[in-house]
Amino acid sequence: MRILNTSSTLAGEDGEFNAEHREEVRGLLRLFPIWATCIIYTLIFSQSSTFFTKQAATLDRWIGATFRVPPAALQTFISLTIITFIPVYDRLFVPAARRFTRLSSGITMLQRIDTGLVLALVAMVVAALVEARRLGGAREAGLVDDPKAALPMSLWWMVPQYVLFGLSDVFAMIGLQEFFYDQVPDVLRSLGLAFFLNIFGVGHFLSSFLISAIDGATKKGGASWFSNNLNRAHLDYFYWLLAGLIQRNAGGFVRKSAR
Repeated sequence: MRILNTSSTLAGEDGEFNAEHREEVRGLLRLFPIWATCIIYTLIFSQSSTFFTKQAATLDRWIGATFRVPPAALQTFISLTIITFIPVYDRLFVPAARRFTRLSSGITMLQRIDTGLVLALVAMVVAALVEARRLGGAREAGLVDDPKAALPMSLWWMVPQYVLFGLSDVFAMIGLQEFFYDQVPDVLRSLGLAFFLNIFGVGHFLSSFLISAIDGATKKGGASWFSNNLNRAHLDYFYWLLAGLIQRNAGGFVRKSAR
């Protein structure tokens, strides 16, 4: 009888373990739609360290007569914006939002992520408009076929899109990290953070794939969007495409997060 009782106890414990394990797996699968709809955000984020830098290299980067700003240095505006606005978010935005929502966090994690996606959309619209102006300046100055010449356009025109990316990170990137850490069981939190980091790896890979596909398609039409001579390229078209993708993606995110 003791052996039978022991076997029954072990079988019961195994059943409970399997049930708990299945519930954890189902919990992880429920996070997948959020993961999938946020990949486009990281695809857009990868442009700040690639094409934005190439654009900045074509502009007037002199401050005074002695200092020339390195084009990659503009990325510091993203970090400075994050450092500046995280305290603003915690000390001003959250208390103000708390008065309306009655939530201790001000807004939910999903609302925070969605706000970041909207800010990324605004950043891409601004980037497209600035690039269109840069191309217009190259034509007006007669420098279309002189890609190494500095255009008569200040690099400060590009600062707003970097600041918007930083604001987007304050909402979306931190919100995603918090979401994937909080919405998994304690024993799977390392896996939740892996989900978060994996989004950026997949996003950068898809960015390379999308650029290669568009480059091949537009070359057949006679003019690649990503010509080595940026004055003959059409990065503005690419940015409008990304803005359209993030707009559709933000709508899909809202629908999936509402379920």
